Amino acid sequence: MQDIRLTALTAWLSSLSPELGLITSSLRPASMDASSRRYFRVDGDARTLIVMDAPPATEDSRPFVRVAAMMKKARVNVPEVVRSDLSQGFLLLSDLGDATYLSVLNQQNASELFSDAIDALIRWQLATSINVLPAYDEVLLRRELLLFPDWYVARHLQRVLTPAQSEALEQVFARLVVSSLAQPTVFVHRDYMPRNLMLSSPNPGVLDFQDAVIGPVTYDIVSLLRDAFVSWEEARIREWARVYFDRAHVAALPLHADFDDFWRDFEWMGLQRHLKVLGIFARIRYRDGKPRYLEDAPRFIGYVSAVAQRYDDLAPLARLFDQLEMQ
Repeated sequence: MQDIRLTALTAWLSSLSPELGLITSSLRPASMDASSRRYFRVDGDARTLIVMDAPPATEDSRPFVRVAAMMKKARVNVPEVVRSDLSQGFLLLSDLGDATYLSVLNQQNASELFSDAIDALIRWQLATSINVLPAYDEVLLRRELLLFPDWYVARHLQRVLTPAQSEALEQVFARLVVSSLAQPTVFVHRDYMPRNLMLSSPNPGVLDFQDAVIGPVTYDIVSLLRDAFVSWEEARIREWARVYFDRAHVAALPLHADFDDFWRDFEWMGLQRHLKVLGIFARIRYRDGKPRYLEDAPRFIGYVSAVAQRYDDLAPLARLFDQLEMQ
């Protein structure tokens, strides 16, 4: 079957070739993600470039361009937008390489790599200004949380919650939303995790930032340390969270004065994200036909269960996971 978008993309690159020295015959796949976006690599004059194909019917590339400029201004290493055709959904970007944090992280280098990621995150958060990004508000928080019962429980587990279970889940959701909205707000990348960080100079290169919002200060740091695809010992997570906490205080970011209060916000924010991602992974499998993401569901179930068991207010969620026999 003919790939109509690839044909159009190749024609667009050919039109840029005289100016940029692109070798369109070198176009090859670079990566795909959970959305309908896909990425290619193409050779140019003395460098390679990344081509993003983001179908306008499902993907709006304007936020990518806008947030890239904001992050660059904040001294965060992001791809340069070399050329764009937003009407077709094509972007030509500088190439940050193919070594993701996820592909290189190990017990020996994790602290150094996370140190760089924490510094970059703080620079991004320090750039915060109001009314320039969408708000991570109650509507968005609740819409994300509902992905868990709608897609993971109902579609994946094929379970119907009893009225009592639905009420218990709603109570937990309400507490998580209140906790999230009570936090100080900063710029939030919204998927700041090792899969979206590149080993580069300066380190890290940051990708997949088009969904950035202004929201809870703990969101990105918990995304980094309690990741979808790699797990760490709790003692190390707490140690790295403390590194962030101390540096953020020095930078005068708005945080609790007490680390234990910050840690509670960190854990509860992570719980909101983990429930959301369980729903997203199920949706990606059943709606989009991409089953491999759901293979990492046990990691998130472990995160949720551990946190829910540590706080009395979250006990109804721990009981629900037991009742649903989520392992």
